[in-house]
Amino acid sequence: MAELRWNPLLRTWTIVASNRQDRPNLSSEACPFCPGSGRVPDTYDVMEYDNDFPALRLDPGEPDPVGTDLSPVAPNYGKCEVILYSPQHDANLYDLSVPHITRLVELWTQRQRVLSANPRIRYIYPFENRGEEVGTTMNHPHGQIYAFPYVPLKVRTELENARMWYHDHGTCLFCDLAHDELTDGRRLILQNESFIAYIPSFTDYPYGVFVSSSAHRGSFLDFSDSERVDLARMLKTLTGGFDLLFARHFPYMMCVHQTPVNSPEDEGCDLYYHFHIEFYPPLRSATAVKYYASSEMGAWAATNPLRVEDTAPLLAQACQVFAEAHRES
Repeated sequence: MAELRWNPLLRTWTIVASNRQDRPNLSSEACPFCPGSGRVPDTYDVMEYDNDFPALRLDPGEPDPVGTDLSPVAPNYGKCEVILYSPQHDANLYDLSVPHITRLVELWTQRQRVLSANPRIRYIYPFENRGEEVGTTMNHPHGQIYAFPYVPLKVRTELENARMWYHDHGTCLFCDLAHDELTDGRRLILQNESFIAYIPSFTDYPYGVFVSSSAHRGSFLDFSDSERVDLARMLKTLTGGFDLLFARHFPYMMCVHQTPVNSPEDEGCDLYYHFHIEFYPPLRSATAVKYYASSEMGAWAATNPLRVEDTAPLLAQACQVFAEAHRES
């Protein structure tokens, strides 16, 4: 059974997805994403694959009859997709060429266009979970897209705060943040013609990088061809730098935040909301994980165990080393 249950305390939906208990773990099963599995074409480059264990469905069943006026339930309408980065089972994102990663960006763009054509979809959320530390069960290089029938709470909070900043200052909050980071320079990780990567001073994670478009853009659909290439180059260098940092496989959650779709209450948000990617890497050293503890989960009182002014130069240096070693790829 999968359904939506309303949380009246936070005014958002909780997805109940008990159907996902049976999803496979590659420690014991063959990979369905590898050519020859019978689940994917024998040859492919990048591709969209409908999730076999979706938390959201275009054909949802009836929810359990447990809803009340205080906490109603709703069908789990939406769509869950797997985005396969490569047919090579042991490839890392940074192992792929810039043209290959550009095709991945183009696939994200194409799925954005297709999914946003459904008037019941309100928010399209590409993301990647990498590493056992963040719960990954499939090692084949891939990400996912959730197409929600509502705007998730964290994005809703960002939208409201960006709207208020625009109302008070007449400027985009994300543009202003990027400008401040470029001016300061201490937390800057990477920059190219179209994107800036930095660790914001307020991040929860010691290496919690934000990647933000330099020009004011709302979603994948707003990028030019050259911007898509620059995003591919940025992602290659950043993820390569992550693995160089501690000379180990570096876990992370990569979360794409962009403008809502088909959402009348967010009309005009393209003026104040800005495409960016938030990375949540749980490592604070080669062997230590930054866990979310009670104050953080229970009170949303984020605590970063390290100063990002100390961590950012380390990651910037690792990215520079990676970039110099991969100039032609």
